Amino acid sequence: MKVKLGDICSVQKKSNVKAGEGLSQGKYKFFTSSSSQYKFYNTYQFDKPALIFGTGGNANIHFCDEPFATSTDCLVLYANDSQINLKIVYLYFISNMHLLENGFKGAGLKHISKQYLTNIEFDESIFINQNEKLERFNLIGHFIAKRIQQLKKLDLLVKSKFIEMFEDKGFPTLLWNDVFLTKTGKLDSNAMVDCGEYPFFTCAKEIFQIDKYAFDQEALLLAGNNAVGKYDVKYYSGKFNAYQRTYVLSLRNKDWLYRCFQYQLQDKLDYLQNQSKGTNTKYLTLKILAELNFIIPPISQQNNFAEFVKLIDKLKFTINCSLEKLETLKKALMQKCFG
Repeated sequence: MKVKLGDICSVQKKSNVKAGEGLSQGKYKFFTSSSSQYKFYNTYQFDKPALIFGTGGNANIHFCDEPFATSTDCLVLYANDSQINLKIVYLYFISNMHLLENGFKGAGLKHISKQYLTNIEFDESIFINQNEKLERFNLIGHFIAKRIQQLKKLDLLVKSKFIEMFEDKGFPTLLWNDVFLTKTGKLDSNAMVDCGEYPFFTCAKEIFQIDKYAFDQEALLLAGNNAVGKYDVKYYSGKFNAYQRTYVLSLRNKDWLYRCFQYQLQDKLDYLQNQSKGTNTKYLTLKILAELNFIIPPISQQNNFAEFVKLIDKLKFTINCSLEKLETLKKALMQKCFG
């Protein structure tokens, strides 16, 4: 039997808080249309388990079972029946994102309407054995969270090692242009091909493939733009190609170790997010990058740090393999439960 979202949920009064009022720290989660990640707010507006739909720009959906706040461009839905667990509905939409994506209309910034959302239909059978289904998802989610926490702790270990070895040791520092020779790729982001022979670096977290290369070298790849300024730094050695907004960085001194400078650049990403330009899409300029300073340790120290990072990378690879298996298991379970 089919049921409409509006039959099982009621739409709550909209927030009057603007998206830009979100905080980097605060007591309560704060959801907006512009990002799949939440920020924070110091007061809450909603205090029951709810679905949160972003209505402008992106097909973002969240489930929250603790007090939270939203921006004006979100719709909040409560369950009409206390026996319905909205997390099941949330998982259903995550498995069927096309139901939301198809509803975004408009010439410029696309929007989805309240009427479209509440008229979305799905099979009532998703609520059969809902508690058993959620137990399975929660168990997988627990192990995924543990793996992610392990990766974060390893990153903190690398940071601690860098501070121990290099900070406040009197080593010289150089500005960006004295450290890096900076180039960019020449291709559009959609130039990737399936099963290409060479890596293709864009501003996405993923590495794509392409059938032609433009670079054959060691390099750091810095994403030059991002919807919310969450930039990324990758290391590669060999033949590859790059998107036109991806910075391809070569060390000016051929004796220096890339891993040492990769870490330093990664440690500056939060700063770069705050400094980046743009509204709908954030981007980095060479002027912003030129102001960055880098510690230049002795080559022997750079080698020691690079060996340490190599060991940590092996551990992270093992954890990431486990994480990928868990994510695959989660997707298979979602497919089984929600089609």
